[in-house]
Amino acid sequence: MKVVAILGSRNPQGQTARACDALLGGAAEGGGEVERVFLTDVSLERCRQCDERGWGVCRSDGRCVIEDDFAAVCEKLAAADAAVFANPVYFSDLSESLRTFLDRYRRVTLHESAKGRIAGTPAIGVCVAGGGGGGAPAATVRLEGYLAKCGFDVVDMIPVRRQNLEMKLPLLTATGKWLAAGPSS
Repeated sequence: MKVVAILGSRNPQGQTARACDALLGGAAEGGGEVERVFLTDVSLERCRQCDERGWGVCRSDGRCVIEDDFAAVCEKLAAADAAVFANPVYFSDLSESLRTFLDRYRRVTLHESAKGRIAGTPAIGVCVAGGGGGGAPAATVRLEGYLAKCGFDVVDMIPVRRQNLEMKLPLLTATGKWLAAGPSS
């Protein structure tokens, strides 16, 4: 099983990366092949809302006209057996890089040619809040909505607070093992 993790964090040693690494470590222990993609390390532009109605070839062809790294990340997700989306919580919401990616991704997956490539793929969301930590539950709800709209089979959403990260690391590892085993929804 190939598991691709999309991280909206820019810190490869930060709390979000640690949570994601625990989950991916469990998937690897369970026999999965894992890959991390830090969105801040790739070139991603915001959606241009190409035509006068705010759409473009994303709706008609299931692809985006912007020539950046978006298509390559989409290919990684299409080739994956499962996906993990790890989000550092800012203002009880998604990070700017994850929102930028998902805003474009949900548009292209409205087209059957793109949605069919990921439809039913198990996905897990992990939202890690620093500071007071209160925004993690709201961010998980937001992320779950995006993933469901794209066509993923959302099998788990895990809110994490800075204050409970150490306690949740073993849970995340166990969740990764479970994911590598091929969860049923």
